Amino acid sequence: MRFEGFGDGAVEFFDGLEADNSKAFWSDNLALYREHVRGPMEALIAELEPEFGPGFGVGKVFRPHRDVRFSRDKSPYKTHCGAVVERGRGGGAFYVDISAAGMTVAGGCFHTESDQLARFRTAVDTDVHGDHLRRLLDALAASGWEITGDVLRSRPRGVAADHPRLDLLRHRTLYAVQLWEPDDALHDRRCLDRVRRAWEQLRELNQWCADHVGVTEKTCR
Repeated sequence: MRFEGFGDGAVEFFDGLEADNSKAFWSDNLALYREHVRGPMEALIAELEPEFGPGFGVGKVFRPHRDVRFSRDKSPYKTHCGAVVERGRGGGAFYVDISAAGMTVAGGCFHTESDQLARFRTAVDTDVHGDHLRRLLDALAASGWEITGDVLRSRPRGVAADHPRLDLLRHRTLYAVQLWEPDDALHDRRCLDRVRRAWEQLRELNQWCADHVGVTEKTCR
């Protein structure tokens, strides 16, 4: 299936889901979701994976159901449809989603287990790798990307108060995000070009994460 943009009803679908996050709304609008949202997202990832996946990871579209087991919010459905090309959580990711707010593209380190966080801090602590990361982030910020993530309120244990990259060492996750509000390009091939250009800008950051954070070595029990 060739990607031709998200359907005209995609944004309206998420507007409705935000107002009525119920099984009844979902069932009544499932066909619209599949045609205007899920199908186009699968086509988008299928076209981009051959360019960004080799040597890095695989593409997938996330399921629409929320994991509410440990959440106070028991809303059953996600109010966005997201997809990613990655090898494993934390080691760099090419991410995209669509929602009522428009289209979000992001990349970097979205999750860390303890071993990944240790490797991240070791790399940031060194002048060579830490300064390289700083330059990558500065360049992205200058191009309009928001640099964000989960940040400690205080410095990590054992880190000097005058460390030149203390701000980076406080990060538990670190990624770059850019949002496009709904526009005509969302509904045609220009959307594919937009994501491709954005992911190309994220390539070096994702490679840094792959090289210095990687996937977790912890095993699930």
